[in-house]
Amino acid sequence: MGISHYIKDIGRGKDGARALKREQARDLFGQLLDGGLSDLEVGAFCLAMRIKGETPQEMAGFLDATHARLQRLPVGAASQRPCIVLPSYNGARKLPALTPLLALLLAREGLPVLVHGTATESARVRSSEVLALLGVPAWQTMRSLGAGEVGLAPTELLLPGLKRLLDVRRVVGLRNSAHSLVKLMNPCQGPAIVVGSYTHPEYALSMAQTFELMGENALLLRGTEGEPVADPRRQPAMDAFLAGVRQPLVAKQEGPLAVVPELPTQVDAAATAAYTQAVLDGQLPVPAPIATQVRQLVQLSLQLQTMKALS
Repeated sequence: MGISHYIKDIGRGKDGARALKREQARDLFGQLLDGGLSDLEVGAFCLAMRIKGETPQEMAGFLDATHARLQRLPVGAASQRPCIVLPSYNGARKLPALTPLLALLLAREGLPVLVHGTATESARVRSSEVLALLGVPAWQTMRSLGAGEVGLAPTELLLPGLKRLLDVRRVVGLRNSAHSLVKLMNPCQGPAIVVGSYTHPEYALSMAQTFELMGENALLLRGTEGEPVADPRRQPAMDAFLAGVRQPLVAKQEGPLAVVPELPTQVDAAATAAYTQAVLDGQLPVPAPIATQVRQLVQLSLQLQTMKALS
């Protein structure tokens, strides 16, 4: 069918572009994921949406198309405990990659945890590198998760077409809609809580509106360098979404830092893995903002279980 008629709407520049309806966005993104379009069409979409920006309705349509094609995490023995979903795509540059620490702390609380991601910037340390050193290798096939278990699913395992869209950045040098989508999508068949993170305030609004439209269960916070883990130095604000209904949980910490946590001076994978293990072994304290994030996710999982039991 092609997407030229959609490009005509979204490609008229920042002021002249017209937003797509949810069903149109679903059809457009589905064609992109299915791989039948030319490189020129894919590039035109990526640049047009980069200039225009996605509306929540468009992002909901993109998610509809993605969820219809994802290889989902099967419901396993841990089906009574919601799976915590941690999208890890940015990696670490200045601070250590602490998404693996968050994942393992949550697993210690008995929750199944799914980390998914792929490298989008070659110069950053990835969660997958740290997790591999901690004995959590990347999956080769999808399987169910048990209580207290961490799984690592590469994006290409979940949906190869989505990985292809993410890789467009390596050619054109710019993010596209797929980079925002992966922080919102739910790869689970059973109950799940998606931990969504943003780097710029404008994304906080659009991500919240999308979670509401999708009726998602989620925790939203300003992440560390784009990762879904609280900054270990300062408490970020956190909001919850249960069936799309928003509830503020934690206020942003204001003022000067009273305590600076002990963090590794090097941010390479080996140093980060050693630090993570030291925290897990109790040799070093869990940074307070991350401990708060863990508590909030445990409480959210209990609320979600109660809601499911009453429904």
